[in-house]
Amino acid sequence: MTALKRVKKPAVTLALFCGFAGGLSAAGGAAATGAETAESLLQGNAQAVRIILLLTAITLIPTLLIMLTGFTRIVIVLSIVRNAIGLSNMPPNTVIIGLSLFITYFVMSPVAGSINDAAYQPYIRGEIQLEEMSERAMEPLRDFMFRQTYHTDLEFFAGLAGAGSADELEEIPNRAVIAAFMTSELKHAFAIGFFIYVPFIVIDMIVASTLMSMGMMMLPPAMISMPFKILLFVLVDGWQLTIGTLISSFGV
Repeated sequence: MTALKRVKKPAVTLALFCGFAGGLSAAGGAAATGAETAESLLQGNAQAVRIILLLTAITLIPTLLIMLTGFTRIVIVLSIVRNAIGLSNMPPNTVIIGLSLFITYFVMSPVAGSINDAAYQPYIRGEIQLEEMSERAMEPLRDFMFRQTYHTDLEFFAGLAGAGSADELEEIPNRAVIAAFMTSELKHAFAIGFFIYVPFIVIDMIVASTLMSMGMMMLPPAMISMPFKILLFVLVDGWQLTIGTLISSFGV
């Protein structure tokens, strides 16, 4: 009986090893089959390549929206307006982002039209390749970003990229242009937000000094000043003024 157990143990170990090796070989065959399938799809099949490129572009849309458009400036200014009034969750973030997207669409429509006419339509007709389409699409975007970028920021990032003088716009690489554009967008947003914040700070100061003179130091001034700030914002049509200021800041 003991001898039988001794024989069974090596046999079981050998069987497990053979099964593990067989599983690895089967997995390797499945991987090879998947690679061959992908290769067969890509070779001579332009439609499959277009689908892959389209899915890749969809995943990059949020990043491109932030880096290459005026969305950053718009959403920051609208958030500052909400905080200046004293409403932490009104309007909700969904409304702020949705309004920012539509204002961005309004501002970027001329650029999108130029990209469609100069790059996308020729590519669809088969007149140009993907590389040339990308280069043509960047030209309207570079022109838009140059118009919104501070010269000091452009000089700074052009120097870091080793592109020489910022006056030679054609020689500045895209990475320097995008970085300078995003930095300038933050400056524009905070500059506009500062001027929006000032009237609401004045209201807070007036309400706080009034409560102190009346001896109501335990009453939070924000509770009293918030209705007056909302009333002021409604009377001057604050949303229209804010959106008009944002759109005019882009030169539209």
